[in-house]
Amino acid sequence: MSEPFRRGTVQCASARRMAYVEWGDPHARTLVCAHGLTRCARDFDFLAPEMARRGYRVICPDVAGRGDSDWLKEPMDYAVPTYAKDMLMLLARMELESVHWVGTSLGGLVGMALAAIPGSPIERLVLNDVGPVLTVAALQRIAAYVGKWPPLPTIEAAEQFVRATSATFGPHTDAEWRFLTEHVVRRNADGTLRMHYDPAIAVPFNAELPSQDIELWSFYDAIRCPTLAVRGEQSDLLTRDTVAQMAERGPRARVVEIAGVGHAPTLIHADQLAIVRDFLLGA
Repeated sequence: MSEPFRRGTVQCASARRMAYVEWGDPHARTLVCAHGLTRCARDFDFLAPEMARRGYRVICPDVAGRGDSDWLKEPMDYAVPTYAKDMLMLLARMELESVHWVGTSLGGLVGMALAAIPGSPIERLVLNDVGPVLTVAALQRIAAYVGKWPPLPTIEAAEQFVRATSATFGPHTDAEWRFLTEHVVRRNADGTLRMHYDPAIAVPFNAELPSQDIELWSFYDAIRCPTLAVRGEQSDLLTRDTVAQMAERGPRARVVEIAGVGHAPTLIHADQLAIVRDFLLGA
């Protein structure tokens, strides 16, 4: 059976490739979906076909060092400025002057950086459980596992690891946890598994681990496009105080909180899909 999407790559700096999957009519208005720190393009396998049915072309890239994209030679280049430049290259290569953007966690930071530039190509922005304040507590929690994983002899062992490190995603069925695992592992030559990303993404993350919250209000306040902030009710990265401020300043985001979920909503379940879909369609 053929895949319901198309695969492609674009060349970024230093002749490296960024991989992506693409859904929908290539001539339709475009939605870019960018994943979180240790996740991949396939996280949007539920949102992408939903939006393709609604008249979108949906492009889901693997951020550098993740999924099927090339790894970087210099670990300290694993940072938002690099990712933002790559995404601008993606838009240029595909001759896209304007897009809608959904970004989960890291993908939202990249979207926020792009939306803040003068003449931004982003016309509508969804920030999925991320905003202009990154709490030190959440960054320390993430630092405890990023770039590290135990031996993964089987897919079952890999799923146990994903369930443990991603428990904040909230309740999911066994089938959904298997989905969330299958696309973020790769098989070694000996048949064992590893996580799909370059362990070196942890180098700049740990090198710059702060002792207090990181504030990025200057970027957020520069955004002019309609913005939706989705917050997991139990999120330790995006606090209620931060989203309250996001609703009052900068683009004055519409704020929606999802019950029973922490960092970050997976955009798998129908209620979460509806929130994003209706905002993007202007409902």
